[in-house]
Amino acid sequence: MDVSETKDNFVIKAELPGMDDKDVSVTISGDVLTIKGEKEKEEEEKDEHHYRAERYYGSFQRSFQLPNSVKADKIEADFEKGILKVTLPKVEEAKKKEVKIKVKTGKTGQSTK
Repeated sequence: MDVSETKDNFVIKAELPGMDDKDVSVTISGDVLTIKGEKEKEEEEKDEHHYRAERYYGSFQRSFQLPNSVKADKIEADFEKGILKVTLPKVEEAKKKEVKIKVKTGKTGQSTK
């Protein structure tokens, strides 16, 4: 899972190959966001000379402590082509304001280290 931050949101991306949206759940309990899923697949191949059956099972769960700066009621989750993207919008006060600071060189015109 990748967690990143933009000016307006925190974003969680998870690659979940071979899974469908019905196999994944995203929940919030208090200030904890939980992503979990279960993969279950059965393959069967047979003809008159051989028989093969394979079963794949697996589950996962990942929880994240949400900062106070997240609008929990505005969280969105999208699932497309095996990628789950959870967008956690920040409250207005938490959006960082960027201030540009001028960098000066030393008196001789050389940069200082």
